[in-house]
Amino acid sequence: MSVVGLRKRRIMASLAMRFCGGSPRKTERKFGFARDSVTTGIGELKSGISCISSYSERGRIKTEVAYPQIGDDIHHILKEHSQTDPTFKSTLCYSKMTADKVRDILISVKAHSPDIIPSRQTIGTILNRTGYRLRKVLKAKPLKKIKETDIIFDNVHRRNTTADNNSKVLRISIDSKAKLKIGELSRGGKSRGLTPVKAQDHDTDVVEILLPFGISVVNSTQFDIFFGHSNETSDFIVDCMEKWWHENEKEYDDIEELVINLDNGPSNNSNRTQFIKRMVNFTRAIRRTVRLIYYPPYHSKYNPVEHCWGALENYWNGAIMNSAEVALNWAKNMQWRGEHPTVYDMPGEYLKGVRLTQKELKPFNHYFCRLSELPKWDITISP
Repeated sequence: MSVVGLRKRRIMASLAMRFCGGSPRKTERKFGFARDSVTTGIGELKSGISCISSYSERGRIKTEVAYPQIGDDIHHILKEHSQTDPTFKSTLCYSKMTADKVRDILISVKAHSPDIIPSRQTIGTILNRTGYRLRKVLKAKPLKKIKETDIIFDNVHRRNTTADNNSKVLRISIDSKAKLKIGELSRGGKSRGLTPVKAQDHDTDVVEILLPFGISVVNSTQFDIFFGHSNETSDFIVDCMEKWWHENEKEYDDIEELVINLDNGPSNNSNRTQFIKRMVNFTRAIRRTVRLIYYPPYHSKYNPVEHCWGALENYWNGAIMNSAEVALNWAKNMQWRGEHPTVYDMPGEYLKGVRLTQKELKPFNHYFCRLSELPKWDITISP
């Protein structure tokens, strides 16, 4: 029974009894209500009996119900022109058949009369009902998996849980986002407005390229974004971290250890000598222990900061980023868990290829210790 329909009729009947002397005809003229509904409502009101409304049974009969043979033939056509998952790792079936093509086969091959064959749009609806929907390719399968992947994940979970349960430990997540091209370029998103936003026909006139780098304080609303104008290097990453600590040092004065979740990217992996050197200097400067907890390769999407990047991408994807100032303002106005992020502009030139020899790195070796079971994925740096 539809409660909504019953409530509407009760309201109609009450208005009819109060203002129109209980006359359905006068109620129709005065309020525009359907006379039959008013009559039914008055009857329900006087008798106390509620009429059952079955909206789901209304409307036209589905084509495959009215013409069962058409439904069977559509299923047969799809079955003939479908293939299973070539990797045999799922039960999904795929078909390249379009609604127009299915309709043509029903007429030319299955010999159904064009007068009873539904339109292309209805055929598409039938295909949806049978499960053959248009679906995007999901980027959910990791490219590769190394033999240590499961062990690394276990270590990440264990270290993160320990950090979250200790009030003296602060856990943050860091990572760079894909480079942002500045110009009158289409970004493929949508924006709400009276007229569509217009971009260049070809995305070739790039004015500048920005490099977003993010620091997210896990289990909080704090998210800081740094926009570089050069290259993603070890020096750029640590400069952003130093800037972040300088701005927030007083807030975390009681913290004794900093746990950093990160992926094993080329600029911040544990074998990058310049990154290790800068992190040792950073640790000594803040006078706290720093622990680097790496996610397995090809699994960086599990790094918590990626959720922040997803929120930013959804927010500004329909905008035209025609200047660095516009990009920074859009980033400032987005929200992460109800709060605006803090945005910094990081000008300056960062050169690629800066590295240390083993001899140059030797004075820094006694400041960091690698976990024996996972030396590349868990590093503790002491001040």
